[in-house]
Amino acid sequence: MARRKTKTLTELELEIMWIVWKEGEVVVGDIRRATHEAGKPLARPTIRTMLTILQKKGYLKRRPEGRAYAYQARVSQDEAQTSIVRDVVQRAFEGSALGLVASLLGGRMIPAKELGRVKRLIAQYEKEGEE
Repeated sequence: MARRKTKTLTELELEIMWIVWKEGEVVVGDIRRATHEAGKPLARPTIRTMLTILQKKGYLKRRPEGRAYAYQARVSQDEAQTSIVRDVVQRAFEGSALGLVASLLGGRMIPAKELGRVKRLIAQYEKEGEE
C-alpha cells in the first residue's frame, strides 16, 4: 500500500524545521552542518529534497541566494505543533482531546513538577471562556 501524503511533518522534516526556526534563515550548508553536529549527517541531495518537500507543503519559503536558495519558515513553531497535535488527536484518539489528555496522564507523561502549570493553564482557559 502506498504511503499516504500528509501536510503533517515527518520526523526528518520536523528536525529540519527545528533548525530553520532556530536559525531564522538557512541555506543547505547550514542544515548539513547542524545535522552533522547532531550526529545525524545528511547528504546535500537529501537536504535539497527535504527543503523542496517542506516548501511544497507550505512550511518554507525560499529566495535566491547567489546560485542557491535561502529558506525561511512560513509556518511558526506554534502553528506546526498545533497541527501535529490536531493530527494525533484525529488519528489516534478519534478526535477526542480528552482521550489524549487521559493518555498523557495515565501514561505518566506529564511530570509531577509540570502538573501545577497544567492546572493553571486549564484554569486560565476556563476563565477566558467565561468572558
